[in-house]
Amino acid sequence: MEMRLLGRSGTAVSRYALGTMTFGGDADEETSFAMMDAYVEAGGNFIDTADIYNTGTSEEIIGRWLAARPGLAEEIVIATKARFGTGARSDVNSLGLSRRFMQRSLNESLRRLGVEHIDLYQCHSWDPLTPLTETLAFLADAVAQGKISYYGFSNFTGWQLTKAVYECRLNGWPAPVTLQPQYSLLVRETESEIVPAALDAGVGLLPWSPLAGGWLTGKYTRDAEPAGDSRFAGRSAAGQSSWQARNNDARTWQVLDELRAVADKLGASVSQVALAWVAQQRAVTSVILGARRVDQLEANLGADSLVLSPDQVERLTTISAPAQTEYPYGAPALEQRDRTIS
Repeated sequence: MEMRLLGRSGTAVSRYALGTMTFGGDADEETSFAMMDAYVEAGGNFIDTADIYNTGTSEEIIGRWLAARPGLAEEIVIATKARFGTGARSDVNSLGLSRRFMQRSLNESLRRLGVEHIDLYQCHSWDPLTPLTETLAFLADAVAQGKISYYGFSNFTGWQLTKAVYECRLNGWPAPVTLQPQYSLLVRETESEIVPAALDAGVGLLPWSPLAGGWLTGKYTRDAEPAGDSRFAGRSAAGQSSWQARNNDARTWQVLDELRAVADKLGASVSQVALAWVAQQRAVTSVILGARRVDQLEANLGADSLVLSPDQVERLTTISAPAQTEYPYGAPALEQRDRTIS
């Protein structure tokens, strides 16, 4: 599997990461072990989890898998997240990015994973109550103590990332190396500020939900209720509303039609083409793959051998362009042009 540097660090990770939100939930321990084995067999070395995933069970399963495979922990880059806790406590200080809570969260993640340090420790989302400098100072201390190698963010906006980077420069602290945003052919608003901010800071993007919650697998049929194994089937009114919104958006089906055309030409699946498009975008380090079954994961890992031509990338980029955004992001409104000097 292709390897890429983790942001501006010297650590290399595979182009596709294994997301583990299903571990201990939709995927039992045996299935989770099998998925990790299949992922490593395919050449992957980057596993992403979070303390909130199934109330800490995901981390525990990864820890037991590592313990059952001596020496593998040195080869695998482990990433986890903190912000929401496991839900085991309900007091006012049992979430957030305060030094007090982050210290406890980090120690508990180390225990569940059964490791002495975590390669990439991530803030799961912005905390509007905790001063950013308090969080960054804690992360700098954790790096100095050897508890974490690097840190990053998830679900931060462009300005939040940029603010963090410059606070680090001002105080002489290690800078973040990654950011996890939602990013796919159907969710491209990330390109307005997050991608430019990441490129400016040298931060690598780790896109989550690259298949847009299953929409880019091609399994849905227009105006047909989702099948029983879909995340939208028989779920909440909010879930049904989300499905209807995508179903009623003509852009969804235009993107899927183009994906099928490219997939047919390449002899690939719709999912593999959608994943390859994300992996070939600027600033992207590693694309996070989620799965409930081994066969799903193995099918998606087939995207690693797929390289889209510039023309194919352009066709997909054009057809998936989001609706015209308002000032200051709308290019026509600003009449933006590349500045060249002859």
